[in-house]
Amino acid sequence: MQVYDVLIAFSVLSLLLLIALVLRQRVRVLRQLGLPEALIAGLLGLAVGPYGPLQLVPDRVQEVWSQAPAALIALVFATLFLGQRLPSPQRLWERAAHQTAFSMVIGFGQYLVAGVVVLLVLQPLLGSHPLMATLVEVGFEGGHGTAAGLGRTYTELGFPAGRTLALAMATVGVMASVLLGTALVLVGQARTWLLRQRHRSPSALVGGRKGSFGAEGRLAGERAAGLIPAEQTISLDVLTLNLCLAGVAVGVGALLKQILIQISPLFDAVPVFPLAMVGGLLVQLLLQKLNQPFLASASDQASIASLSMDVLITAAMASLNLPLLADNLLPFTVLAVVGLVWNVLMVLLLAPRLFPDAWFERAIADFGQATGSTANGLLLLRMADPTGRSQVLEAFSFKQLLFEPFLGGGLITAFAPLAITSMGLGRWTALCLAFTLCALVVGLRLLPRSQAVDGSA
Repeated sequence: MQVYDVLIAFSVLSLLLLIALVLRQRVRVLRQLGLPEALIAGLLGLAVGPYGPLQLVPDRVQEVWSQAPAALIALVFATLFLGQRLPSPQRLWERAAHQTAFSMVIGFGQYLVAGVVVLLVLQPLLGSHPLMATLVEVGFEGGHGTAAGLGRTYTELGFPAGRTLALAMATVGVMASVLLGTALVLVGQARTWLLRQRHRSPSALVGGRKGSFGAEGRLAGERAAGLIPAEQTISLDVLTLNLCLAGVAVGVGALLKQILIQISPLFDAVPVFPLAMVGGLLVQLLLQKLNQPFLASASDQASIASLSMDVLITAAMASLNLPLLADNLLPFTVLAVVGLVWNVLMVLLLAPRLFPDAWFERAIADFGQATGSTANGLLLLRMADPTGRSQVLEAFSFKQLLFEPFLGGGLITAFAPLAITSMGLGRWTALCLAFTLCALVVGLRLLPRSQAVDGSA
């Protein structure tokens, strides 16, 4: 790989992102579908790449695109805990327990239903690879970044089509979350499932707005403002400093991986990005221990993550191997349909029985995230609760601290392909059944029904 190829690859990606920004501003249907600019840019890159109809980009540039996401996703995950003010364990549990149980049922259930389908249908009839059972959770819960980050893992474990199929599953998830989510909101309105339809008192409306969408676009509790006290000064530029902290977190993650490899060579297939998240948490705890937490700015860490994710999604989508997708189109379609049906059933059947309050608003936010992305979840929550009276945003945000370290791109997502390879798909599916049932029991039997996000019964 030549430096010239890297420069050309980055320049083309930048141009694609600029074109996508303009298209999203000018083409209304793209905004209505909720497609992010990076995904649009990636589809444009796919059209001009070696597998597209135009084929304007040479293979060597596409090779750079295919390798970039693995590094960028580690940087994204390294920023997750940097700059955060972590709530107390008691407050975290009170606000996020039901939401976390619901998310765990959906996440482990995605592994469960996919594993059953692969074991009983796709393997006997089509000879599908066992690791196809990971595609639903990786694509829907994890998204494009996780799918791209696991590309090397899939290849090393003998499933080279995994990266392409997981990225395609993530794309299906983003579009389906908006279309199906919007349909669910319309059904909810027709059946008066929405909290604002059941309680219309003005005092409740005012109380509902407080502490919810008043922060406009910010995940309450997940990202706190990173302010530097006036008496504290640093010589480095703030953005440079925060990039250095994220880089150190990635380095800690890489070191952790080397330690794991010393324990067992099997850990070489584990990607760095979930360990970079652990590295970010350790760096943040060290800053707090040294009484220097202001050095990590949540807003700057979010900017670093946003830039990395945009470039990552564009590069990953533009380097999709379309022939591999075509070869696995039938099993891919079956898994996508099964995953979507599971997510919808959880909203309609489980949510009313699990949540003590605002069950539809809570469920639709998780549906958006579990199918597409966190942004899709917030979009659907905004549609169902435009005034923020349900106060679901805080519970949804706090839930990320309990959920994302494990599923949706966390440690379990990263280790799942290795676990299936080592223990077999049958045992892994049985294990996911146990975890799903455990989350169900906790949510339905052990958590108090009076535990409401707004403090009411």
